[in-house]
Amino acid sequence: MSRSFNAQTVVDQLAAIYDESVTNLRRAVARYIEDGTAPDASARSKGAFAYPELRIEYAGKVPVSAPTRAFARLNQPGIYATSIARPELFRDYLVDQLEHLARDYDVKISVGRSASEIPYAYVIENSGIQVGDIGTAELSRYFPSNELVHLGDEIADGVWVSAPDQPRPLALFDGPRTDFSLARLRHYTGTPPEHFQQFVLFTNYVRYVDEFVGVAIDTLRRKDSRFTGLSVPGALYEDGELTDAEAQIAAGQWRRHQMPAYHLMAEDRTGITLVNIGVGPSNAKTVCDHVAVLRPEVWLMIGHCGGLRPSQKIGDYVLAHAYLRDDHLLDDVLPPEIPLPAIAEVQNALFDATTTITGEDEDSVKRRLRTGTVVTTDDRNWELRYAASALRFNQSRAVAIDMESATVAAQGYRFRVPYGTLLCVSDKPLHGELKLPGQANAFYERAISQHLRIGIEALNLLQREGEGLHSRKLRSFDEPPLR
Repeated sequence: MSRSFNAQTVVDQLAAIYDESVTNLRRAVARYIEDGTAPDASARSKGAFAYPELRIEYAGKVPVSAPTRAFARLNQPGIYATSIARPELFRDYLVDQLEHLARDYDVKISVGRSASEIPYAYVIENSGIQVGDIGTAELSRYFPSNELVHLGDEIADGVWVSAPDQPRPLALFDGPRTDFSLARLRHYTGTPPEHFQQFVLFTNYVRYVDEFVGVAIDTLRRKDSRFTGLSVPGALYEDGELTDAEAQIAAGQWRRHQMPAYHLMAEDRTGITLVNIGVGPSNAKTVCDHVAVLRPEVWLMIGHCGGLRPSQKIGDYVLAHAYLRDDHLLDDVLPPEIPLPAIAEVQNALFDATTTITGEDEDSVKRRLRTGTVVTTDDRNWELRYAASALRFNQSRAVAIDMESATVAAQGYRFRVPYGTLLCVSDKPLHGELKLPGQANAFYERAISQHLRIGIEALNLLQREGEGLHSRKLRSFDEPPLR
């Protein structure tokens, strides 16, 4: 690639095609609503409503110094292509990936119109277009719509089949799959995709949200803070707008959304996002399916668990080093016998963050932080099958049980997002310490603040890892070039 290559210019070209297609589609829909004029078929055949396409041609010349990083790699010659949704939203990501490829490989990078059209539903929101009484079935007769045949995770799951004359996948997610998830994120979390940050915390208890909001507001009030705002369902708070913010957020719109998200925002989206995914592996899978298209740098699960060892105490921590996947949600695409490797950088960051936030030395931390296997179950009342459960837990040498962690980790493995889990023991059901109201309240007051701050500190540490955070453990044999 020539030294004059400019990745920003490439993204500018992608954005220009995307914006033109959106404008064309909006005008055509508005015209149809106004007087019933159907869109011009010949214009559609020339790509009037098409996603832009990013294409890379690689002849196979091996670089003198082959990159050792876990992304932006080309392992075999050929043409690689993908359609791109919302290029401006992904500008920094695309520029970073393209600069790596252009620097290290002799490639030709080009932009054009893809064969995929933008579904009309993604462009009419906030456009001023009033559909009125016209039904979706009627609009779908004349305009591109969400057809499930065009959506899927075959590339990520390694089951895609490309015809000999078709390009190889350039990225895990194409335009239609990305747009699908961006819309779902807004629906489930109550916040715009633009506000999601690259360092993500998932939790299974609303009390962590209260603590996160408090920490975020205190951070924004500091004059030396690198953070610029706090986005919550239905509102955005910036410096100078924080009076009574906690009360306003607590009384706000979060109850309308299944998995409300909170974003402590920073430049270049290097802040922290917290998503309250609620309880259960189904929610965990759902949110990861959609957050993954944003290509976060890392996601961590912090929440509560049942301790399975008699030596554990309420309030102790569990750092997951392995997972027993009894959630069953992903068995068809990622069989449960497939191991989920621990990511060393994440494990170290979670342990170091624990020592920093607790103020204890390593030996003291090790007395209350257990590393081992976490069971994730899809049965909230597993305790009612005590004999069968106890045998399985004993055979696996498990130290804790919850309903989300293995699902989050498996999704990180599927979508090549570094993952980790730090849980806090809230009860010990195998040993007669059940979660009771009075005991639970005391535990919450004592443990949540410290635990949440450990998660935030771990993400701060991981941000410093840079490209080293992305482990080659997560790469498949036939990996698309873009991370």
